[in-house]
Amino acid sequence: MSDNAPKQTSLYGEHAKLGARMVPFAGYDMPVQYPSGILAEHNWTRENAGLFDVSHMGQCLIEGPGFEAVAGAMEALVPADVLSLKPRQQRYSQFLNEQGGTLDDLMITRHEKDGTLYVVVNAGRKEHDYAWMRRHLPAGVRLTTRDDLSLVALQGPKAEEALAKLAPAVKDIPFMHYADVGIGGIRAQVSRSGYTGEDGFEISVSNADAAKLWNLLLSDPLVKPVGLGARDSLRLEGGLCLYGHELDEAISPVEADLVWSIQKRRRTEGGFIGAARVQKELAEGTAKKRVGIRPEGRAPARDGTVITDQSGREIGKVTSGGFGPSVNGPVAMGYVETQSSRPGTKINLIVRGNPLPAEIVTLPFIPNRFKR
Repeated sequence: MSDNAPKQTSLYGEHAKLGARMVPFAGYDMPVQYPSGILAEHNWTRENAGLFDVSHMGQCLIEGPGFEAVAGAMEALVPADVLSLKPRQQRYSQFLNEQGGTLDDLMITRHEKDGTLYVVVNAGRKEHDYAWMRRHLPAGVRLTTRDDLSLVALQGPKAEEALAKLAPAVKDIPFMHYADVGIGGIRAQVSRSGYTGEDGFEISVSNADAAKLWNLLLSDPLVKPVGLGARDSLRLEGGLCLYGHELDEAISPVEADLVWSIQKRRRTEGGFIGAARVQKELAEGTAKKRVGIRPEGRAPARDGTVITDQSGREIGKVTSGGFGPSVNGPVAMGYVETQSSRPGTKINLIVRGNPLPAEIVTLPFIPNRFKR
């Protein structure tokens, strides 16, 4: 295999057996859909339980002499309040550059083992993120990558029912927490989290056990495999950011409407890379803002589509767009000038040179159904 050939997750062979259409994504060969198709997979996840291979994500540990040491080290890199995490609790946050732009978004979990944080970063940014952390972590705090682990996500209103048949303890896992659970004899770290807007779980297991777990979960009639195509339409309907679209090195978490992920103490104290811009924008506002967009008619507006006001003046661009099966119509997210960001504002989307009418709407497009 050449250095440029896509990598394969430990579940590649299982996808092939299921007839998945594989595509290169973030340096990996990943299933974009299975024979039932993206629409069916999307709807199945909204109604039952969809199973996703997300083993391309980067799993790692930040380890040091105690929780305060590792939490303090991480707080220098992210705007989230890490010190207040309880054991087994997790938080969403971002790595920022010196200018306050977003290098990546990530999940941070306080491990039950003292002095350890479990961190999950995006597949396409993991080598960058690992280098960034190694460069900035202080002496005595170390990064350990966990390429020996796979990650699957079980998402949907029947995810708990399906997983609890194999591991009843998962019913007691609170939202954004994890537990160590045995699933059919397989040791797993199970968190109540995910990126579809539905209740569900993310399950970390050894590479050696991944295929066994995958097939065990699929043996339940409530569970079907789902690829990247439906994962994207699900997260778009859920109003959830995707790195490289809603987030990049020029966009701040304030512009991205992620202020909820910056706890009050951090907004006041700062002390993280990029804090000057974040605090300035919190105090003074931003020139642009992430918004939801509902095009009229049936034509979707794709990434990069120019947004204008009704006079034809350009006010922003679409960052993600497509058909939303659960809302039975096109949906999009993008950035517009803050003065044009109020829900109900009429706009135009320039598609193939033609202005198509649309409206700014409140996110998400469908209510999130996390089990809080």
